[in-house]
Amino acid sequence: MAKRALITGISGQDGSYLTELLLEKGYEVHGIARRMAIENPEHRLFRIRHLVGKIELHGASLESYPSLYQVISSVRPDEVYHLAAQSFVSYSFEDEFTTMNSNVNGTHYMLAAVRELVPKARFYFAGSSEMFGNPPDVPQHEETLFRPRSPYGISKVAGYYLTRNYREAYGLYACSGILYNHESPRRGLEFVTRKITSTAAKIKLGLANDIRLGNLDARRDWGHAREYVKAMWMMLQQAEPDDFIIGTGENHTVGEFADLAFSFIGLNARDYVKVDDRFKRPAEVDNLLANCDKAKKVLGWSYSLTFQDLVREMVEADLHLFSREMETKAATAAGAGA
Repeated sequence: MAKRALITGISGQDGSYLTELLLEKGYEVHGIARRMAIENPEHRLFRIRHLVGKIELHGASLESYPSLYQVISSVRPDEVYHLAAQSFVSYSFEDEFTTMNSNVNGTHYMLAAVRELVPKARFYFAGSSEMFGNPPDVPQHEETLFRPRSPYGISKVAGYYLTRNYREAYGLYACSGILYNHESPRRGLEFVTRKITSTAAKIKLGLANDIRLGNLDARRDWGHAREYVKAMWMMLQQAEPDDFIIGTGENHTVGEFADLAFSFIGLNARDYVKVDDRFKRPAEVDNLLANCDKAKKVLGWSYSLTFQDLVREMVEADLHLFSREMETKAATAAGAGA
């Protein structure tokens, strides 16, 4: 009998790659999405629209314990992947109340419902390197102290400890993946990496003139989301639950990312990048770098792509995306004029 998985945040970047992975492994996949997304799949479920006929979607909200309880009661999953969150760090400064409510309460509701209804299920919580803030250790490991510097980071620390508490107090198979920045062509346009690659593509095609960024010196450990969801699955296949850091083990500055992205399309980033203080955080996180030794040793997980591979894939995907949009608009205009 096929294992049954339930994914919150199934329509996001990580959710889409995880769904593909689980389907390949023969899982029955269920996902939680907002009802408005289910009613408008073409626009709100665009990352998984090629999978809609292969999965079952359930309308629910992280802010509503009854709706989550109802879904878990109906699905009775073997594995739960809690990926959904308000994950855009800059926005968490603008609306810290929504971020805290959605991220902390949503995680608590999911854990409570799993414990009540399917206590034998295995639970994965999506942690974040933002939990470390400006840490005392570089690189960071599983015992590095958390010093979050954003409402988002704080909310993820709370979710981490909630998950750990349900494991230690109630015997739930619950673990956290502390994932460093992971990107792909499916990343939201508001995130700095996709902002860089999409704007570079637009500049190349004559659709934009410049790009405005904040701190060019912030260093991040950037990997591909497709590789990281494999680690999520591997965590839930272990004999005992535990927490793991997932990253590449190397980091680069925002400026380096921009330089590389523009170089792939024959442009010099410094001719187009403008520093704008509006995009700087109130409290900056300077240097995040993962020590993945535990994941390599215990899970057997390792990262195989290069930084160049990741940036090139994103730039090429955005060039293709905006080129097609231009062709579609031109064809539509030509048709209207005929």
